[in-house]
Amino acid sequence: MFDVEAIYEAKTVSEAVKLRQEHPEAVIIAGGSDVLIKIREGRLAGCELISIYGIDALRGVRMEENGTLRIGSLTSFSHITRDPLIQEHIAVLGEAVDMVGGPQIRAIGTIGGNTCNGVTSADSASTLFAWDAVIELTGPEGVRKVPIEAFYLGAGKVDLREGEIQTGILIPRESWEDCQGHYIKYGMRNAMEIATTGCSVNVRLSPDKKTVRRLRIGYGVAAPIPVRAHKTEAAWGDKPVSEETAQGIAKSVLEDVTPRDSWRASKDMRLHLCSEMAYRAFAEAVRRCGGDI
Repeated sequence: MFDVEAIYEAKTVSEAVKLRQEHPEAVIIAGGSDVLIKIREGRLAGCELISIYGIDALRGVRMEENGTLRIGSLTSFSHITRDPLIQEHIAVLGEAVDMVGGPQIRAIGTIGGNTCNGVTSADSASTLFAWDAVIELTGPEGVRKVPIEAFYLGAGKVDLREGEIQTGILIPRESWEDCQGHYIKYGMRNAMEIATTGCSVNVRLSPDKKTVRRLRIGYGVAAPIPVRAHKTEAAWGDKPVSEETAQGIAKSVLEDVTPRDSWRASKDMRLHLCSEMAYRAFAEAVRRCGGDI
């Protein structure tokens, strides 16, 4: 049994927004893979819940007219992994969310819940950062779109305002066109594991596959929130496809990350991981893009 004061079910986005206004202290629940655990542990005991699980309009992946890939916030991890548009254009996202928990969690957990938790270890987060994702929020004032880097405010905190719910995650065409990526998750186990560190890299190469034209690097558990390696991207985003470039990226990323000591890993170990993962993820992204180091 779960200690819940009341549960309100929304069938449409407008109903969810109205319920959010009427019950501002209520907790939004979608798949429930995180919220129900918190209730069972007592951290949310006696709370009110607003269920948005029945809003089918927030499920699925589609391509908009301008080439933006739109992922509904209630789309489960397993559906993202199998979706043809994801497999064709940003396969790395499907691979990343396929590392979340186990099959049961991936079947019920949603990408909206994963991002709204605001935790740095979310397997979707570093890849969404690396693909310049935009978070779509719907509230009393209408639709608001926020770059994912601005959406994360701090550890466990996101820019979700009064009356709002997250309705979609958008990947602009410029971010996915002619790009390939790779995500590496390091953990103590191969499954059912929270990331010790995660690194997602994607590249766009020149037509002859000899030059890096676009470089994006995202990290999880390398700072209090997921981060982009902006200094490294600027320094190495227009360099030859070579071992020297790969080694340079591996060294440069250490200026972009601020990991900490924890029981999972020391700061020094995480710094080593950040460097090595950047090298390996870059090399694989280049290979997937048709290049060779």
